[in-house]
Amino acid sequence: MDIFHVLTMLGGLCLFLFGMNFMGQSLERRAGGKLRTLLDKMTGSVGAGFLTGMGITAIIQSSSATTVMVVGFVNSGLMNLRQAINVIMGANVGTTVTAWLLSLAGIDGGSTWVQLLKPTSFTPVLALIGIIFYMFCKDSHKKDTGAILLGFATLMFGMDTMSGAVAGLKDVPGFAELFLAFTNPLLGVLVGAVLTAVIQSSSASVGILQALASTGQVSYAAAVPIIMGQNIGTCVTALISCVGANKNAKRAAVVHLMFNVIGVAVLLTVFCIVKAIFAPALLNESAGMAGIAVAHSAFNILCTAMLLPCGGLLEKLAVRLVPDKAQAEETVELDERLLATPSLALQRCRAVACDMAAQATLALQNALRSLEHYTPELAASIREDESRCDHYEDVLGTYLVKLSARKMGDDESEEAAELLKAIGDFERISDHAVNVLESAEELRDKELSFSDAARRELSVLAAAVDHILTMSLDAFRDKSVPLARQVEPLEEVIDGLKEQLRTRHILRMQQGQCSIEAGFVLSDLLTDLERTSDHCSNIAGCVIDAAHHDLNLHATLDAAPQRDPDFPARYKTFAEEYKL
Repeated sequence: MDIFHVLTMLGGLCLFLFGMNFMGQSLERRAGGKLRTLLDKMTGSVGAGFLTGMGITAIIQSSSATTVMVVGFVNSGLMNLRQAINVIMGANVGTTVTAWLLSLAGIDGGSTWVQLLKPTSFTPVLALIGIIFYMFCKDSHKKDTGAILLGFATLMFGMDTMSGAVAGLKDVPGFAELFLAFTNPLLGVLVGAVLTAVIQSSSASVGILQALASTGQVSYAAAVPIIMGQNIGTCVTALISCVGANKNAKRAAVVHLMFNVIGVAVLLTVFCIVKAIFAPALLNESAGMAGIAVAHSAFNILCTAMLLPCGGLLEKLAVRLVPDKAQAEETVELDERLLATPSLALQRCRAVACDMAAQATLALQNALRSLEHYTPELAASIREDESRCDHYEDVLGTYLVKLSARKMGDDESEEAAELLKAIGDFERISDHAVNVLESAEELRDKELSFSDAARRELSVLAAAVDHILTMSLDAFRDKSVPLARQVEPLEEVIDGLKEQLRTRHILRMQQGQCSIEAGFVLSDLLTDLERTSDHCSNIAGCVIDAAHHDLNLHATLDAAPQRDPDFPARYKTFAEEYKL
């Protein structure tokens, strides 16, 4: 084996790793909605968590990525430690899919049908279909499908190149002696752990082992301990990702390490006992690509079967190893680790945005209540809600900008844009809540009061604003277009109410029924309530635009009376309901 074979092997390894990464990212984008559905199924049930972890890992082709994702979920408070343990165990089984895909390269036989199953036979066709989809299709889903096919073709081409480059090693005595040394189980575990820790992917390290096994010089006695070590090495990624996370996220990473270390300790002991007592001839036979896949699957399935019922014990052990701190830890709303999986990061953004929306709505509703029933406690809660909304806007805005820089599908990009627009409107609603509260405090401090007629009219406007707030919140939270379409007619009714109230109040001032100072306060109140309804209209417009994949907010709102045949009827209904 000369320098050119070494360079060819390195080139094949680079293509292999790139293809695996490219295919995983493309699968992730293509299955964005399915990943969210899987995440929604995460419950306290052991089976549901296990299947979720297995499914997500099979989709994104990386147990390390799934575990890092889980650490992010726990750090965000989206998942508790018990749920995380079930998902981590499922991820360990899901990662075996890659080894089986790679084992196709080892298929051999003279039959035409058998030859068709070899990757060298069908990957060129997949690459051709993939490049057509990727370069000539405008639809993002088709582009992602093309990217998946191209990634798989690159992965298999890299695997074939590596296998071809190392084929000459079978005639090198030193190579056979090297793998003879790895029949020492502890040395094999160490080598597997170090290799996987360096490249941070157990799937990739199993693929490298399969390529080396194609030389026929790797026995099962050497391969099995290396496979066990690879499962320990893959824990490095999660351990690195938990740095700076809260205690529960660190516990999730520790559980991942304990699961693999305990599994290796038990099964390596069994392996050594069987090897010493029975000395099965199979251990001295050459391991093929399919044999490596079988050993990898068997180890992970046995580990999971052994430790899945012991999830509670692993949780207690993790709590012992990572004890509670004296100071209470804050939950991070949006974890940076989730950015690696845009579809799930976006789901988390929407959940936080819904919390922000609920808080902004509550602040405005409490502010309206303060006009008649002011208390210092109510005022403090309104200001606290407004401050919380400011915080939400800062963290969400920053996070969504970072997320938008990632490669996402068209639907996800549109949803990120919708959220960026909507959070600005919710933050302004909370600002108007404080403005209304300040008007209530001015009335109280200056001992001003409105006339009975002004109070009656203001209560009608306040009821309409409360209604539009609730509708906007529900439309945003449920992505309900029918509900969003009801917002604009009510907003126009509120515009008309504001002008009627202003005109009637001017007439009362002219007749001496209301003071000028109270008039200034009422004018400020009318402005704040009318602008609140404008922001509700913007939020509803975002919901409609997102559903129609056309984020042209002003055009949507301007065209609403013409495009919606039910607009006049809805307007008439709301006008009757909120008549002065």
